[in-house]
Amino acid sequence: MTKKYEINADGRVVALRDFGFVKAKDVGGFVESETNLSHEGDCWVYGNAWVFGYAQVSANAQIYGGARVYGGARVYGDAQVYGNAWVYGNARVYGNAQVFGDAEVFGYAQVSANAQVFGDARVYGDAQVYESAQVYGNALVYENAQVYGNARVSANAQVFGDARVYGNARVSGNARVSGNAEVFGNARVYGIARSDGFSFCYVSCADREHRVIAKCRYFTMAQAREHWGTKHPKHKETYAILDALERLSKVREEGCV
Repeated sequence: MTKKYEINADGRVVALRDFGFVKAKDVGGFVESETNLSHEGDCWVYGNAWVFGYAQVSANAQIYGGARVYGGARVYGDAQVYGNAWVYGNARVYGNAQVFGDAEVFGYAQVSANAQVFGDARVYGDAQVYESAQVYGNALVYENAQVYGNARVSANAQVFGDARVYGNARVSGNARVSGNAEVFGNARVYGIARSDGFSFCYVSCADREHRVIAKCRYFTMAQAREHWGTKHPKHKETYAILDALERLSKVREEGCV
């Protein structure tokens, strides 16, 4: 194996030969030691990006912008981490995956294939995002959740527990998908939170009907209105949320709140 870089006094990598888009004598980003960046493949750390701790960047992976990769994280394949994104803990980013913006991937989470995590999104725990899925906005995917296919999780949505979101499904707004729930096909989940933090989701089901999800319970719209009837202390606010969810289901194709 021929070394492709050295580390200068400032802690930056300096190319010793041409490879990929890098030319000999190009000055790259920061690494703590040669264990952080492989001498094989076209992988590189650019600009003001940092790789440190026990983290490893290998194959053709690219780290640039102000990105940080550290802890025991691994970035490999043709993956890219850039912007102000952080990948740390024991996270894995690989394939053609991209993590960018101010996103964070940590814990034992995995982002792979053609998946993208961006914005202020967080993917952590043992969560997986793969295939062509996207997680963005302020969305959270965590615990053992999986998001894959062409699914989108955005805005302030959360997917957690053992939940699965896949196909062309969209989860947005303040929606919460948890437990053993599965959202798939062309399903749209809209979410709005009440002033006390209680979240209401509206999801299109396989029978082409919509259901209101509140915690672990499913209601038809009629059942929901009956459940939160006039005797409930927050019935007016709840009815307003139910009305808004019903309108959204009719006018928004993407289900974004």
